[in-house]
Amino acid sequence: MADIVDQINAMHRQVRDTETQSGTGRSIIMRRTYDAAIDDVWEACTDAERLGRWFLPVSGELRPGGRYQLEGNAGGEVLRCEPPRLLRVSWIFGQPNKGDLSEVEVRLTPQGGERTVFELEHVAVMTDPTFWNTFGPGATGVGWDLGLLSLGWYLIQDEAFDREATQAWSESAEARTYLAASSEAWGKANEAYGTPAETAAAMTTATTDFYVPPSTTP
Repeated sequence: MADIVDQINAMHRQVRDTETQSGTGRSIIMRRTYDAAIDDVWEACTDAERLGRWFLPVSGELRPGGRYQLEGNAGGEVLRCEPPRLLRVSWIFGQPNKGDLSEVEVRLTPQGGERTVFELEHVAVMTDPTFWNTFGPGATGVGWDLGLLSLGWYLIQDEAFDREATQAWSESAEARTYLAASSEAWGKANEAYGTPAETAAAMTTATTDFYVPPSTTP
């Protein structure tokens, strides 16, 4: 349990409004420090083989202007790539509505040579507010929390990292505790953003129920 608490507390979470070419969007921002050099973190996020080990298999051209597709997940275009500090991609899942925008930007900053401050910002402009009004920032944030937990393990374990074991862990009781704690943390970030406490609590409950449905195990 202590490790789950430590992992949740290692991540700074923020919700804010961000101006985009499609209008004002909402961003979730995540920031934590990894015990790895900036070049190592950059390569883990941009090399197709390494990215597929801790996140998802990816196809396409991982270069500025190139298009990518994550297996069973989002795809899009590489909008900016400035090694080893900045990567921005469009993030398209399913069929967006006209006027929608979704982009992810990763920013890396070296800290003391062998540590790296990792910051991810996911900004979205949604013409249909139903999704946000139901789940708030946790719907996206909890998924990223799980992915960035995997990145941290991968950076520590390197070749010893076992993706199948990590996927199996994601179905464990400990993972359920982690996901619920992440949902609660995003609920607090939602309140700090200015969402009324009662509304934020309802969004947190909906997010937790989605990621941690009642167990059917006797």
